[in-house]
Amino acid sequence: MTAAPLTDREISLVRTSLTVVAPQATEMTVYFYAILFARYPEVRGLFPENMDVQRDRLLRGLLRIIDLVDDVDNLVRFCSRLGRDHRKFGALDAHYPAVGECLVASLARFAGTAWNDEVAAAWTHAYTVAAQVMIDAADDDTRLRPASWEAQIIRHEHRGNGIAEITVQPDQPFPFVAGQYVSVETPWYPRTWRHYSPAHSPRADHTLTFHVRAVHRGQVSNALVHHAAPGHRVRLGPPQGDMTLAAAGDRDLLFVAGGTGLAPIRALIEEAAVSGMRRYADLFVGARTAEELYGLDDMLRLAQRHHWLTVRAAVSHESIPGQQGTLPQVLREFGPWDRHEAFLCGPPDMVTSGVRTLLHQGTPLAHIHHDPLDTPVLTAPLTPPRPDQEIDQL
Repeated sequence: MTAAPLTDREISLVRTSLTVVAPQATEMTVYFYAILFARYPEVRGLFPENMDVQRDRLLRGLLRIIDLVDDVDNLVRFCSRLGRDHRKFGALDAHYPAVGECLVASLARFAGTAWNDEVAAAWTHAYTVAAQVMIDAADDDTRLRPASWEAQIIRHEHRGNGIAEITVQPDQPFPFVAGQYVSVETPWYPRTWRHYSPAHSPRADHTLTFHVRAVHRGQVSNALVHHAAPGHRVRLGPPQGDMTLAAAGDRDLLFVAGGTGLAPIRALIEEAAVSGMRRYADLFVGARTAEELYGLDDMLRLAQRHHWLTVRAAVSHESIPGQQGTLPQVLREFGPWDRHEAFLCGPPDMVTSGVRTLLHQGTPLAHIHHDPLDTPVLTAPLTPPRPDQEIDQL
């Protein structure tokens, strides 16, 4: 980080003034984008047409930067991640001063009498520090890989319950590790990105297969499930995420999957099979009804080929022969899992309650892995929190 860190006085001024504008945060972000696009119309093309989600992301990113302003190492990690991610949007070095100018102007408008020259200088310094880290990270990333990958859909198959299995062929090799996730942009909603996980380990032909569920009011997911077809083009952002087998050491494995959360779990199990591992793995697949137990048959067939894999299903809203209850309830019944490395993926409520269950059973926090429950670039963990922090965050 080339710019000097903030002083204690500057940190106090920034945090105090942010507290003042917090009750007007929504109005402030609307005003920020209005003056940004009015003063610098050339940047409008970097943003999606529908700005509702983007406004919320700006605020959350700003809040996290301020939260980390006195934690230099984690501030650098977070802003570096932002800088690398912003490459796919087409962000240029020249855009950062424009954003900083409009951000300070917006804060000044809504801070009222709490704003003065000293507060303005503190905010300018804070933004300069964050922006410089983002610029440096983007420059470094430019030397390592493309900002994005163009790809063509080559297969599109409906799997029932609003789920489609979509295979794409990137125009150039797309390196990733089993368990990671990828941001996807469709031609129907330019500059609107959503994250999906490849449902397999890396392939020799570099194709990627995603399992996408059409969610209520989900623009990208509905476009991919109901409108996409072979021949259509999509754009892929760089792979992200640390939910990989590299973290597992030599411990036995616990996999917990709900809905399309089975995709990265399946990739991890496939990777384990390819590596010829010599440990045991338990997979729990959950759904509300038997009909929604998507992908279970595939996993049962996989278990028949590999003696080390055990597969169990849990159904919470239907009375059928077999295991009934939510995934956390079933985990409690078959636990404890304190000697396992655990990987969870699925709806946020399921992951949250599943992590709580494992922590209460004595599974060390460092042995529990799941993707961020919200926008990954804004919420991905920077360093492992203490167990009490994890429960609070969940």
